[in-house]
Amino acid sequence: MKKESGLPKDNQIEENEIKRGLPAKIRKILTGVAAVLSVFFITVSVLLAASITWMFKTWNHLTMDELMYQLRAPMDGTNRNMIMDYIWSCIPLTLAVLAVSIIILLLVRKKKVIYRTVIGILLAGAVAIISYYLAYTWNRLDIGNYAENKSTYSEFIDVNYIDPADTELTFPETKRNLIYIFLESVETTYADTENGGAFEENYIPNLTELAQENEDFSGSSTDLNGGYAMPYTTWTAGALFGQTSGLPLSIPIDGNSMDTQDSFFPGIVTLGDILEQQGYEQVFMIGSDANFGGRELYFTEHGNYDIEDYYYFTEIGKIPADRWVWWGFEDLYLFDFAKEKLTELSQSEEPFNLTLLTVDTHFEDGYVCEECGDEYGDDQYANVLTCSDRQVYEFVKWIQRQDFYENTTIVISGDHPTMDSDFCEDVESDYSRRVYTTYINSAVQADDAAMTRNYTTFDNFPTTLASLGVEIAGDRLGLGTNLFSDTLTLTETYGIQRMSDELQKESKLMQELTSTINEDSTELKIREGRAPTAALTVQPYNYLDGRLPVLITDLTNADTTTSTINVAVWTEEDRSDQQWIQAELQADGTYLCSINVANFGFKLGQYNIEAYLIDNTGAQYLLGSATGLVEE
Repeated sequence: MKKESGLPKDNQIEENEIKRGLPAKIRKILTGVAAVLSVFFITVSVLLAASITWMFKTWNHLTMDELMYQLRAPMDGTNRNMIMDYIWSCIPLTLAVLAVSIIILLLVRKKKVIYRTVIGILLAGAVAIISYYLAYTWNRLDIGNYAENKSTYSEFIDVNYIDPADTELTFPETKRNLIYIFLESVETTYADTENGGAFEENYIPNLTELAQENEDFSGSSTDLNGGYAMPYTTWTAGALFGQTSGLPLSIPIDGNSMDTQDSFFPGIVTLGDILEQQGYEQVFMIGSDANFGGRELYFTEHGNYDIEDYYYFTEIGKIPADRWVWWGFEDLYLFDFAKEKLTELSQSEEPFNLTLLTVDTHFEDGYVCEECGDEYGDDQYANVLTCSDRQVYEFVKWIQRQDFYENTTIVISGDHPTMDSDFCEDVESDYSRRVYTTYINSAVQADDAAMTRNYTTFDNFPTTLASLGVEIAGDRLGLGTNLFSDTLTLTETYGIQRMSDELQKESKLMQELTSTINEDSTELKIREGRAPTAALTVQPYNYLDGRLPVLITDLTNADTTTSTINVAVWTEEDRSDQQWIQAELQADGTYLCSINVANFGFKLGQYNIEAYLIDNTGAQYLLGSATGLVEE
């Protein structure tokens, strides 16, 4: 019979390990490292799981294309409520798991078998969670197909794009006015099932009435009919671009980063360009920041629109400078300002185009303005939709009472389907979600009034011109078709899925049109964290030589062999005594700038300092700022 050692079990294990030649100290270190890693990985895995869950909750119908856009989108202009929602949805759970994991390990740390078992469970749990959620994301976003499309060329756009510059357009002798209303995130889905929507309640009864009484190309059906939002048109900037150019906003940078560029597709002809050539006075009016997403750049470059946004109205005193709600100001003010502008524009002898973009129905849950009721109780988004529905209807009815209405066409279109996380979560997956569309007081009627059209928002481009009485040779512009004609749309020819797949592939035409995009523009590099950065340290004033040394360290994203660092120094508040000094590269890769205080008359007090890097292209980047002190 084997004699028991008499040692506790854990000590016996340690003794056996020593006998096998494994030093106990090394074993202890390895176990400690494993413990730290187990806590780290389980925490990361829970954060990843919570983030993915939040992501699909926030963007219920997320695609890989949209995800890439969201990941690259700048934080500027982002709704702060969404950021806080992410923090509260993900961080508390993550911190709780971190705390519990540490506490458990501390409680069992002296019980080696249990300690190591817990470490193993944490590591295995982390691997399982990460594997599951990565696989889930891969399948839900169809990443494999996305990657294949991105590496595949398609001639679809190249073959089917009709260049407006090469198309004969004939305007009527008396040109009609245009009022184009983009409704943020409004889709036909919001109507009741009786009218082609997906809900028991009709959240947009007035918009339903407008579409049924006018033209949405539903033919003999009373069901609402709208345009499909295709890839690269599912956010506001992409939607505005797609509906007015007939092209997807497929670009090598984030879709909302066009404001970092000097031009916005200079090689194309858009709705704005065409109307400008015909002498239209054009205005783009929104309650948010027009610069966001490059919208101001687009509408000024293509059509020379007057831009009237949040900042315009604060500058002229219509909105208090310190008042910012939601994304700028509410739609109720937008419609009031639009009435004033229309009254002004109608006095001109020239035709006009007033383009509006609403914002109250943006995600998450929309903005409850003073006009909103509580018809649907705690369902805030439903209340906001119904409120917006009333406001748009009242605005249209006001227009129809004006003298200029007789010669004015109104186009109302959702920009893209909703991004609200849960409002449409119960909508059947086979329901065709389309953006709301209607043409009011068009100059022409559909060739086949009984035909229900299958169309995308690209088709709005030529259809809008046709509604103004413009004759379009061939009835096609961009990737769009004049819906008033009997010419088939691309979706009627190829099908929605085929068109969607082809648009996500590479295109020689799109590569040519986007060749002017500068992926290394100064502003873009700053926004994406690719710009040079450094740390500034102001050393104590040297009384002996009268100099104030500034050390520039931790330089990143810069080639020191082709870059120059200049330092601006000033003491006066208005910078009237500002001087520039070139910093010198040191052997250790740092830069030193020595400020000669004598050049400032040995002035005592605070010295303000900013360091700038100038690269080989001449681009200038602010590296940082600091202050130094010169005392007696």
